[in-house]
Amino acid sequence: MLDAVRRAHARGTRLVGFCSGAFTLAEAGVLDGRRATAHWQWADSFRARFPSVQLEADVLFVDDGDILTAAGSTAALDLGLHLVRRDYGAEVANSVSRRLVFAAHRDGGQRQFVERPIPDLPDESLAPVLAWAQERLDAPLTVSGLASRAAVSPATLHRRFQAQLGTTPLTWLTGERLALACRLIERGESRFEVVARRSGLGTAANLRMLMRRQTGITPSVYRRRFGPEAN
Repeated sequence: MLDAVRRAHARGTRLVGFCSGAFTLAEAGVLDGRRATAHWQWADSFRARFPSVQLEADVLFVDDGDILTAAGSTAALDLGLHLVRRDYGAEVANSVSRRLVFAAHRDGGQRQFVERPIPDLPDESLAPVLAWAQERLDAPLTVSGLASRAAVSPATLHRRFQAQLGTTPLTWLTGERLALACRLIERGESRFEVVARRSGLGTAANLRMLMRRQTGITPSVYRRRFGPEAN
């Protein structure tokens, strides 16, 4: 099996390891000098066995180009949706996530383990403020504004985001806006300044910077790959 993994890697095949699958990839030697993740429970064991691998033990998944790794079962779904999004665009990924009844977008850099995955009190749920924000992403939303909507202080909102989502309010908001920008491009909006304005990203320059940072490609390339003319 290890030989098969090595041959596949040599051919340029994209390799994906879910949870303990990172151990197999590392044993095959294809992760030497590369970034990867694995379930947090096995992090110490992984580091001891494969010191040449750059293990990032506190993230959901790692996309290192042709080799991708995920931590745990739900993180495997996150990585699977990330691959669908990368290959087929945000619209298709959102459709798949709805079929799965699963969060449409969780960035790989979010933490594996959150202190309170289920809030102790019903009124601490972030769902109402998240839904409210998603309906007005083109508005000048701020962390302070979200906190005011949730009737809490910005510090409390930040703690709840970290506890329930494993990320910060600003990172979540930026991710949602970028996902909306991708959907607008897929639906045929060719004017990037309009995409930026309608998604709340402000300017075409900001759109280009964030899209390149998050997806590795420019809006123009994204349009050629996932826009109406590509179908």
